[in-house]
Amino acid sequence: MTATEHLDVVIVGAGLSGVGAAYRLRTECPGKSVAILEARDAIGGTWDLFRYPGIRSDSDMFTLGYPFKPWREAKAIADGPSILGYVRDTAAEFGIDRLVRYRTKVVAADFSTETARWTLTVRREEDGVVSESVITCDFLYSCAGYYDYDQGYDPVFAGVESFRGEVVRPQFWPDDLDYAGKRVVVVGSGATAVTLVPAMAETAAHVTMLQRSPTWIGVVPGRDKLADKVRELLPAHAAHRLIRTKNILFGLAFYQFCRRWPKAARKVLTKLSAKVLQDDDAVREHFTPTYDPWDQRLCAIPDADLFRALKKGRASVVTDHIDTFTPDGVRLKSGRVLEADVVVTATGLRLLAFGGIAPSVDGRAVELSEQFIWRGAMITGLPNFAVCVGYTNASWTLRADLTSRLVCRVVNHMDRRGYASVVPTPDRPLARRPLLDLASGYIQRAVDAFPRQGDRGPWRVRQNYVLDAVSTLRGDLSRQLVGTPRAAVRRPTPTARVR
Repeated sequence: MTATEHLDVVIVGAGLSGVGAAYRLRTECPGKSVAILEARDAIGGTWDLFRYPGIRSDSDMFTLGYPFKPWREAKAIADGPSILGYVRDTAAEFGIDRLVRYRTKVVAADFSTETARWTLTVRREEDGVVSESVITCDFLYSCAGYYDYDQGYDPVFAGVESFRGEVVRPQFWPDDLDYAGKRVVVVGSGATAVTLVPAMAETAAHVTMLQRSPTWIGVVPGRDKLADKVRELLPAHAAHRLIRTKNILFGLAFYQFCRRWPKAARKVLTKLSAKVLQDDDAVREHFTPTYDPWDQRLCAIPDADLFRALKKGRASVVTDHIDTFTPDGVRLKSGRVLEADVVVTATGLRLLAFGGIAPSVDGRAVELSEQFIWRGAMITGLPNFAVCVGYTNASWTLRADLTSRLVCRVVNHMDRRGYASVVPTPDRPLARRPLLDLASGYIQRAVDAFPRQGDRGPWRVRQNYVLDAVSTLRGDLSRQLVGTPRAAVRRPTPTARVR
């Protein structure tokens, strides 16, 4: 009989978060056996999957990048291939690529309170042959993000089957799509749409961004001149820390400004757009939302590339609703027809908790919507489990790295206290609030599939890196973590271990 492999920690996902998590576990929990299970066949996650024109970060790379790996390229707002190269270089430099098991998808995860271990059913595909096996681990850490990478949000459009052109979804961009000299309509107004429009406008005959309602847009420089100067004067790691700190504080200050003084924030953003676009009527109609800044995520356009495409006449914006597709394009509620050869549906993503893993305890499914999240990472009712959820108002990696360091603290805390398992438990009832507190449609559609945040202390998911850094790295772990001593659980017979 083949022994079941056992690991100390299993990380799910080899993207930006998973690579950072593995680095932290190897450096802060030396001696622990760690593996990364990756469902796809490459490192990179989002930055390997999405291939649409112009794909880039909407956060600066000094904060989206790892604090332990300086960003050395010129662009502060980087393109997708550069970010993918950065993630893979980091994995190779620190030996993290050797921990990854590709084409290995977790299809079931059950925690046993008797043995204080997770049993993972994993499905692996090799040369077209699919097989299943079992791995056990002491701690399970989901770094798969919260998007469904197999299926995007796909609203039903009347008459789409009659359209003679091509309908394209950004999440599954065809490698052979030729849109040069063609008329393109991009449906949407979020980060994907504002990226696609100027990129496609470089070769398309014309690109129209069709939006139901405006989105707040912030013009940001593609390069950080101050960062360039600092990097000339200081060693790489020192410069990276200084620039990172500067950008964290600026981002936090701007977010707080928007939330505390929304009227003033609206004026700042509209004036900046009008200054660049030089068309007050267009700003009023197409770039002034009814909601306040940061009620939904703000879209960044580096070097005003979207506005420049509009000013050159290579692109345009239409604010209206789709009535129906026609053979030659899209007819709007107003009666206007947008002729198109290609329609891109940048209508958003679908959220999916824990990469699709439905965790259970002792064979019973845990209803996630009834649980609370502790310090933005661990979840009531799920022992020895953590999930990586980034910020909505700042770079994903800022919270991802804090969460990974928290996981390391928890693992070391368990060793010091002699605990086989720990689970966060509130000392009194909590008021229930959505985990992701944004009004965006893609969040509202999936809110019931995720655990909740509470109304106080470590049960609140704050959007404040400075406060989170203090509480995560120094906060008392014993107050809300209920531990089970190793002596109180039954360990199975020794199994194969990999270090």
